[in-house]
Parts: sequence; C-alpha cells; structure tokens
Amino acid sequence: MKRKHWGFIFGGLLVALLLAGVVSNFASSHPDGLDSSLREGCTFDAEDNITGGSCPAQQTKDHELADSPLADYGVKGVQNPYLSTGLSGVAGVLITFAVGGGLFWLTRRRGTGKRAVTGSTADEATGSGSTVDGPTGTGSTAGEQRPTGTEAGKLTSTEAGK
Repeated sequence: MKRKHWGFIFGGLLVALLLAGVVSNFASSHPDGLDSSLREGCTFDAEDNITGGSCPAQQTKDHELADSPLADYGVKGVQNPYLSTGLSGVAGVLITFAVGGGLFWLTRRRGTGKRAVTGSTADEATGSGSTVDGPTGTGSTAGEQRPTGTEAGKLTSTEAGK
C-alpha cells in the first residue's frame, strides 16, 4: 500500500478515536425516539423506574450480554462515568478497526506478477487478436511490433512517402 494511503487511514483512525473517546461524553442522556415511544403511557419516578400506567417498556428485560465488559456504553469496573464511556468508545473503535482491517487483509488482491491480456471492443466484435498492454502501455495487437521512444520518430524514406 502506498504511503499516502497509510496517512489517510491513520488520520481517520485518530479522528474516530477522538470522537469515541471525547465527544461521546457529550451525547444526550435523554431517551431517543424509540425509547420515548416505548415509554408512552407509563409514569416514572425520579430514578427512571416505572411506577404506573401501561406501556411496552414494562415488557423489557435485560439483554443476554448485559454483564459483558462493555455493556451500557461503559467499561465494567471503572467508576468515573466519563472515563468509562470514553474507554468503551475507544475499545469499540479499535476492535472495529482490527476486524475491518483483518477482513480487508484476507480479501485483498494478490498480484501474480504477470500482466493480464484484455481484449479491446473492436477486437472482440471482429474476433481478431487480443490487445496486450506492454511495458510502454502502447496497446499493440499481440504479435505486432510497434516502434517506441526514439524509434517512433525515425521513419524510412519509403514510410514517409506513404
């Protein structure tokens, strides 16, 4: 991979880490649209517990991974909520980057060292020879020699008269 690509990748990773580690602490703690719609019809106390009414939120239960180390946008065992949220975001970005990078690495193209032979549209229509991109990229037909470099400027007297 070219060096300019690595700079772009690491720059993007740095931005993602800053957003996850710092800016995530400024996200709203109020429920989003889905949570709000599930809570309609119920009354809540100061600690956000359902005290009455009827709503779909009464049917909720803990997720199977609620005891995992990164549950509820925090790191288990870290008491500071800002640090916990930031560390959780950073861990999520690093895990996602590692999995994504690994998948790209597994599915990358591997060069064979040989140039591919491709047909031009005119050759495919007529069924004639295929075009080969040589080291000069001249697109000459297979078996045909075309002059390159200084040879192209030198014409014999018979060729110049044609």
